Amino acid sequence: MTSHLVLAGSDRDSFGSLHRRSTPREERYRIGKDLRRSAPRSRLASWSSALRRVDPIDLVELTNAGRVPELVPLRIQRMSASPHAFLRGAAALHAADFAVLTATGIRPVICGDAHLGNFGFYASPERELVFDLNDFDEAHPGAWEWDLRRLVASTWVAGRDSGAGERQCAEAVTRCVHAYAEHLRTLAEQPLLARSFDIMDVDALRSDAGHAKSRHAIDKAAERARSRTSDRALPRFVTDDGGERRIVTEPPLITHPDEEHTERILAALDDYLATLPPHWARILGGYHATDVAHKVVGVGSVGLRAYLVLCEGSSPDDVLFLQLKQARRSVIAPYVHGDEAWHAHQGQRVVEYQQALQTVSDPLLGWTTVNGRQYYVRQFRDMKGAIVPDKLDAPALADYADVCGKLLAKGHARTSGASMIAGYVGRGGKVADALCTFARAYADQTEADHDALLRAIRSGRLSDRTPEHVPGGAIG
Repeated sequence: MTSHLVLAGSDRDSFGSLHRRSTPREERYRIGKDLRRSAPRSRLASWSSALRRVDPIDLVELTNAGRVPELVPLRIQRMSASPHAFLRGAAALHAADFAVLTATGIRPVICGDAHLGNFGFYASPERELVFDLNDFDEAHPGAWEWDLRRLVASTWVAGRDSGAGERQCAEAVTRCVHAYAEHLRTLAEQPLLARSFDIMDVDALRSDAGHAKSRHAIDKAAERARSRTSDRALPRFVTDDGGERRIVTEPPLITHPDEEHTERILAALDDYLATLPPHWARILGGYHATDVAHKVVGVGSVGLRAYLVLCEGSSPDDVLFLQLKQARRSVIAPYVHGDEAWHAHQGQRVVEYQQALQTVSDPLLGWTTVNGRQYYVRQFRDMKGAIVPDKLDAPALADYADVCGKLLAKGHARTSGASMIAGYVGRGGKVADALCTFARAYADQTEADHDALLRAIRSGRLSDRTPEHVPGGAIG
């Protein structure tokens, strides 16, 4: 049974008024605690396929609409690789499923796609390596429970994929939920500004890791992330045959749009500059774009348009890669009613909610429109890196799930509702027990959905045969 209570502007309204007194923190905490009556924490355990209102393969086909048709088979191929890979591409299915489950009605800004693989390294504006939520295509005001459900489900599925037993999966989920509850409670007691500066760098990440294999995985991922910069990307992505630098072509993963569309992308970059703070717009004005290519990214994003732009400064070694990534309406939006469900520009939505959820963000985040399609723009190589969750052993997975639970709490606490969520969750024990039951049942569901995808491929309903060539005109 779903709670329809809407609690907006909890700890901090989206745009509050400095002359209006806010509700005392103690009262917010009490409101959250009282919600246990209308939305008992034990109901967070519930999942049954009988609750489902959509067919998973129907929804996969529905979310293929509007993508580059030639690239849709690659999306199916990547989702079919494992249950966890299917889960990564199934944010829309999760939103539809979770919308019918118990929720308190507390709606901070949520990631909307908070699985274990969407946390990672990136560079702060000061070029320090930090670790945080790192994917915001679906970010939107919504039920905090949806983020936590997706996170614990991905933890259990990743654990199974890596060979962990059910007890070990339960331990990882329990640690994730306890970390969420404890860090949320800690932040809810802090001043709003203080919690907004909460950050996790590599040293803090290592200190949270209780096992040597966890620290080794962190060190390897951090080392890789530090090497992922624009200048180091040149040998991998650029050729200078004939004395002119061009992004390499590797169909179907990297292709070049036709000349007309290239010119439209370059023109759209001028509009993008207007969305940046003046200082950064001035800096980028010193670069000029020399080439544009379409580059396939991710799992759930495959088939959406994503362009790589090579920019050069005043010397050959001064290079910058920008990425334009198509932004569509969040999968959360159909299940959130009122003004919160409408955004004039989806690229702007992604940028603003990324900045809301992350402690520090890419200073070159902005947005633009090409051919009527909306995009957000970011640096392509700013030390991005990730820890692969389904390759971790059980102790390392539990450490990693703990960290991700903590970071999810930090993101939610930065927007609204921290005191009320903390009041509802309490010390986390009952919520952890309930979500362990849920995560195990939903892991079973995910494996069944993955099997359904494989059957759809075998029957010919869906194709996973990727083309060797994608014509430039196909990506427009």
